[in-house]
Amino acid sequence: MHRDSDRHKLFNRRTALLAGGKMLLLTGLTGRMYYLQVLESERYATLADENRINLRLLPPPRGRIADRYGRPLAVNQRNYQVVLISEQTNDVEATLASLGDIIPISSFEKRRILRDIRRKRSFVPVTLRENLNWQEVSQIEVNTPDLPGVMIDVGQSRYYPFGSDLAHVLGYVAAVSEKETTGDPLLELPGFRIGKAGVEKVYDLALRGTGGSSQVEVNAVGRVIRELSRREGQPGAEINMTIDLELQKMVSNRLKDESAAAIVMDVHNGEVLALVSTPSFDPNAFNRGLSQDEWKTLISNPKAPLTNKAIAGQYSPGSTFKMVVALAALEAGLITPESKVFCPGSMKLGNAEFHCWKRGGHGNLEVSDAITQSCDVFFYETARRCGIDRIGEMARRMGMGSPLDLGLPGEKPGLVPTDKWKRKAVGVPWQTGETLITGIGQGYLLSTPLQLAVMTARLVNGGFAVKPRLTFAAAAVAETPDKPAPGRAPLGLSPAHVTLVKEAMEKVVNSPFGTAYRSRINERGFEMGGKTGTVQVRRISKAEREQGVRKNKDLPW
Repeated sequence: MHRDSDRHKLFNRRTALLAGGKMLLLTGLTGRMYYLQVLESERYATLADENRINLRLLPPPRGRIADRYGRPLAVNQRNYQVVLISEQTNDVEATLASLGDIIPISSFEKRRILRDIRRKRSFVPVTLRENLNWQEVSQIEVNTPDLPGVMIDVGQSRYYPFGSDLAHVLGYVAAVSEKETTGDPLLELPGFRIGKAGVEKVYDLALRGTGGSSQVEVNAVGRVIRELSRREGQPGAEINMTIDLELQKMVSNRLKDESAAAIVMDVHNGEVLALVSTPSFDPNAFNRGLSQDEWKTLISNPKAPLTNKAIAGQYSPGSTFKMVVALAALEAGLITPESKVFCPGSMKLGNAEFHCWKRGGHGNLEVSDAITQSCDVFFYETARRCGIDRIGEMARRMGMGSPLDLGLPGEKPGLVPTDKWKRKAVGVPWQTGETLITGIGQGYLLSTPLQLAVMTARLVNGGFAVKPRLTFAAAAVAETPDKPAPGRAPLGLSPAHVTLVKEAMEKVVNSPFGTAYRSRINERGFEMGGKTGTVQVRRISKAEREQGVRKNKDLPW
């Protein structure tokens, strides 16, 4: 009996311990459930919402670019694109292979896609293809169950309705490269484009605008179920240009595929009405993405269609420079309007002979007739009297030798040589013979077409320092703020000398002896002047030809 009693007591103790343990466990579980469901309910509800609700950044509409009359030059259009979120697929290669059965994906595109996936965070969408048509969109939508991580996105793409006519002015937009990422979340968006050239590049930040946001509900695999809220972004600023669209198209059509450039500018306020460089290119091709063959064709074209020759082409100005030499001599008192130089057809300097374009010579000429008939010998002698430094000083006053800050990337400074420049650049002193050929716009002297347009404008407006201007944009929208429209600061030239040269330019076109007489306009109400400038080297001295002047090569202005 005693033994049975001991066993009974032991059993009761064990039962009590087991029951107590169960009670403690139940109390702990109850406490934990209370902690999670009551005390931490708000936190876990938030986490659940974060798993269920995604906040997406919306790209803002890019700002419009318009001409001086408000006509659109660069606009936006709807763009259907297919994107991939790599964290939502276990096998990117297999997903791309499946998608490749629906829409073509070249090996070049595949390498680009895989590179973008490695570069971006796994939850950031990567653009696979853009500008899809309705058939491609519908086929992808039907096959979405077999394409994990793939979705259709609707955005906007840049469109240039006048294509190549304005390519060198507007520039173009293209995809963001790895080097161009700055931490701006907009740059991470699939298909986002930034300005890479022209006005699109200069005003890129202003044109981008401010991103919006969209709150969407997604299912377990990340598929969007519905949009909960939406806040539209702020569109980019509108850029209004000084360009006259119809005039721009007319100039572009006249030049066509020639290797050429032309600028039309208001001589009083510097507003550029047309700026054309040919041959040109289609900026829309850069937006949609160039193939390797298309890119090779562009960069191998000897006429350099990607170069804006109006601001980046540096050429010998030829006889168009003779007005600068005439002004330098007149202002220095080295010649007068009545001073005459005899032209027998050539001029000797030591053992070198410098020829005039007119083999028999022009005879005795005053400065006005020398400009009208473009006599080389007159300007050889005038340049000799002036010296290179005096000529250079006048050239710089007229807008040559440094960038004019038009507001386009890639503007070149040209070159106005001096004795100091040559000693530093070449290591030898300046020679008098080099001054002579500079007097007719050749030798080391280089100018851009824009600089010659400004030089001409400063003559025609009576001697005021007009500067070229391409946009009416306010300073606040430019990355590099626009300078205020320049006033009519005088160049300090004698009005009589400016008038003399300007009247000589009128005779170039309207006098039977003028070198541009065949180009005159015989319409009432039109007043025309100008200066021919063919870099004609057939009769330059042998020494100059040996220095690199190209035989029988004409480069007309």
